[in-house]
Amino acid sequence: MGVDLLNVRGLEELDNDGPVVMVNLMRFRERSLDGCGSGWDAYLRYSALTVPMIKARGGTLLWTGDAKAVALGRQDGNQWDYLALVYYPTVAAFIDMMTSNDYEQRCDPHRTNGCAEHVIIATKVGSEMAPRKKGLGKAYILRAADESLRRLGTDHIDLYQSHRDD
Repeated sequence: MGVDLLNVRGLEELDNDGPVVMVNLMRFRERSLDGCGSGWDAYLRYSALTVPMIKARGGTLLWTGDAKAVALGRQDGNQWDYLALVYYPTVAAFIDMMTSNDYEQRCDPHRTNGCAEHVIIATKVGSEMAPRKKGLGKAYILRAADESLRRLGTDHIDLYQSHRDD
């Protein structure tokens, strides 16, 4: 497996049956390591190859956008250029994509060329936290992620996991 820093053992310890939402935080290089444009350009090449792989495993992009500012927490080391929320039907689908030869050989080089740093964190979604506070709808997941960030005192989540069907 060529994907550096992928915590397969930790991911395999999670409930593999429930859906996950992966939060990607990216800081781009000024210039792509392959010399073909900027880090952003390399990331666009990565995305063009990766999105069909995500969809082939039953996943989808929920949201992408520029990271504007740290709203809560230390600013040092927490300046990100871009983030993406990606839904996968199971942890196993995420691991399957990230460890596939196709990802390793075609996609990951563009990610490595473009990203100076790329962080992913795993957490859960779907459990009832209070009356009428549960489910796997997009609006609830985004609201629950914001609440988790405040509760945990951090400013990023890399993988958001559900242990239950909606």
